[in-house]
Amino acid sequence: MSAVAIDGMALARAALLGVVVALGPLAWWWLRHRGAKPAQRLHRLTLLTLFLTFDLVLFGAFTRLTDSGLGCPDWPGCYGSASPFGAGTDIQAAEHALPSGPVTQGKAWVEMLHRYLAAAVGVLIAVLAAMGWWLRRRRRRVAPYAGWPALTLAWVIAQGAFGALTVTMKLYPAIVTLHLLGGLGLLALLVLQDQAYAPRRLYVARPVLTAAGWVAALTLVQVLLGGWVSTNYAVLACRDFPMCQGQWWPPMDFGHAFTLRRGLGETSSGAFLPFAALTAIHVVHRIGAAVLLSAMAALAWRLYAAGDAILRRYAAGVALIALWQLASGWSNVVLGWPLAAALAHSGGAAMLTLVLTSLLARGHMHASVAPVPLRRV
Repeated sequence: MSAVAIDGMALARAALLGVVVALGPLAWWWLRHRGAKPAQRLHRLTLLTLFLTFDLVLFGAFTRLTDSGLGCPDWPGCYGSASPFGAGTDIQAAEHALPSGPVTQGKAWVEMLHRYLAAAVGVLIAVLAAMGWWLRRRRRRVAPYAGWPALTLAWVIAQGAFGALTVTMKLYPAIVTLHLLGGLGLLALLVLQDQAYAPRRLYVARPVLTAAGWVAALTLVQVLLGGWVSTNYAVLACRDFPMCQGQWWPPMDFGHAFTLRRGLGETSSGAFLPFAALTAIHVVHRIGAAVLLSAMAALAWRLYAAGDAILRRYAAGVALIALWQLASGWSNVVLGWPLAAALAHSGGAAMLTLVLTSLLARGHMHASVAPVPLRRV
């Protein structure tokens, strides 16, 4: 992979636009919570950032699903401009040369709006890190996990780098998949940060907590498989369900399917990617979905059987997300990958990430509290 030159002036303009976009949410947050204690303000800003990050993940999925990822084929600007307004001539020329290509006025705006929102979320996370550092300098106990804001800031910087590589490396599947995973990881980090600032401990029996951890691990694997399906455009390799191409086990090419160092639609040698490779990608994702949905059903039952009202709400959440993912995944196949179903499937993965991270964080917080020793009378 070759190094990518970044226009420093364009990067500075993009950062400035991120600050401008972030001023709106920051002003709302400050006016609404200006009378609260510093730690409370920090917690509320974390929740606001979490909400906007969830929106960013969905808008990123929309950008990918509408083939707008190369709507502006450079980064961070659009043909060196801060917006498609200044790149109108270049966009028109690219659209005229290749009418069905990736560059159009509409796709350019989708891509740039995604970048503006990403920059704004980055600014909010930087503000969170700065506030956490300032409160620690004043020796105020904000939370037992004071390193979360710094870790989240480092994560979002890395996520921005992957976003740049997504464009400059022309939708290289491995990079795009990691960028998708990074967005969900950012959601998880913000949930952990929220729990650190406002601990809501929850007793979860050790076996149930372990089961939730296994479901989280399976979710991670399935997100990677789902991202690999999406970034390789393998959704329509199977247009029927539960069979694929009228067979339970159609011809598949696993060797080319899961080669990571290759371009979009290519093998590692640069030849066209065989259709059997796309079939293999799709079928493996289906197998992973069956395993994960079974594990989610088992976890939902164990949470419900625990009898606690809060755990039963988590059980309902896990069960509903499982049904949501099953319905949206099925719709993607039999309805020909409609945009609404594809977005719903991406949103379900994000919601599952939030629910499982919250459950695990609250359960582990309770387990980490040392019991008070009994005094002998």
